[in-house]
Amino acid sequence: MTRNVVISGGGTGIGLAAARAFAADGDQVLLLGRRAEVLEKAGVPGALAFAADLAEPAEVRRVAAFVERELGTVDVLIHSAGGTGQLEPAADSEDPLDRVAHNWTVNFRINTLTAALLTEALKDRLASPGGRVLFVSSIAAYRGSGSGAYAGAKAALHPYAHDLARELGPRGITANVVAPGYIEDTEFFGAQIDPARRERLIGDTLNKRAGTPGDVAVTLHWLASTGAGHVTSQVVQVNGGAERGQ
Repeated sequence: MTRNVVISGGGTGIGLAAARAFAADGDQVLLLGRRAEVLEKAGVPGALAFAADLAEPAEVRRVAAFVERELGTVDVLIHSAGGTGQLEPAADSEDPLDRVAHNWTVNFRINTLTAALLTEALKDRLASPGGRVLFVSSIAAYRGSGSGAYAGAKAALHPYAHDLARELGPRGITANVVAPGYIEDTEFFGAQIDPARRERLIGDTLNKRAGTPGDVAVTLHWLASTGAGHVTSQVVQVNGGAERGQ
């Protein structure tokens, strides 16, 4: 049966790999992202696309109206939008505290607020029973991220998923988190990653290879399947053993 799958950050990296996996099943996929030109180049067969800034409530209302009009019910909602703020304007102050405030605010907006606003806007449209809400977190939620801002923003998704699992469970809807480690071929790390850092990240794994967007996509695909219907409020780590599950 064809499902309706909504994917934020669907134009690149993990989101795009997930979109292709669901589209290959014949599902109707809606790609969300801020950059219309990126969504247009995604090349996912049969996919719909809608450009919006999911950190802005007014923009999320536009998305919700589009979903109501074009899809109706949402079977799978995947949150893969986010990043470290490298696509955001830099702080317009040289004051150290202003820069800290900017960094933490940007990371919260693009990693946490986007997921919360979109979920709350579409919550009543989730298929009951059988709906799936999936968040893409990060190994940084366990290990830190240097400044702490990105890690903190991703870590905030974990208790939110638990709260959703508790709230939506009686409707037969699950909520889970996938936390990737080092994943190549994404905008997060970029093509110019320092070779020494790349070697260190791969060295942290037990299978001695970098992860791919496809590794995460197949995990998301399984969590959205009927076979994972009794899996909820979990954080599934996809990192080659670089960090053990807790």
